[in-house]
Amino acid sequence: MSGTQRIILASASPRRHELLARLGLPFTVDPAEVPEELPAKALRAERVAHRLAHLKAAAVEARHPGIPVLAADTLVVFRGRVLGKPVDEAEAWSMLRTLRGRWHRVITAVALARERRVLLDHAVTWVKMRDYSDEEIAASIERGDLFDKAGAYAIQDERFRPVAEYRGCYCNVVGLPLALVVTLLDRAGITGNLSLERLPPECGRCPLFAGSRACRVPETGS
Repeated sequence: MSGTQRIILASASPRRHELLARLGLPFTVDPAEVPEELPAKALRAERVAHRLAHLKAAAVEARHPGIPVLAADTLVVFRGRVLGKPVDEAEAWSMLRTLRGRWHRVITAVALARERRVLLDHAVTWVKMRDYSDEEIAASIERGDLFDKAGAYAIQDERFRPVAEYRGCYCNVVGLPLALVVTLLDRAGITGNLSLERLPPECGRCPLFAGSRACRVPETGS
């Protein structure tokens, strides 16, 4: 693999910033201004996520020729219905009540653009929400920290704690499956001095890391 190379993250999400920083790879941020038009129904939500991630990566790569660009798009899917970011309180209420006590899928597509070539992959995690109360929904909405999140929740929210259990990649639900990022960077030959010492502890149990040939998580998962 080549030496350490700066990449560009095509996202304004602070959660993606934090996760990518854990890999120790130098990066700058240039958010992609791509309209996230979501269909009401999507038989193949993975294709929708792939298309949006591809558009984001390509749009930013066009502004920075020769510099690798990483982009991602996360969708929450419940019974064929795609849930994006709530536009107002009423939609946030609707989403959280719909998901309450039920299983749904979280899909994140990751795209890596370099020299007009785009590598793509995606992760799927099954998530079950706990049976939270209307009062807890109201408190979460009042805090106003869910309007930039697909499905109107964050798995890492320590106050709301909306998730009862999940099956698959934890970082996928946060918004950036790090195992896929490492794999795509490895395929592009640009990982350099990538560090896996600061991964979230959940990565130690991640099936994507377990099945990856590009990376091995330290036993501590820290």
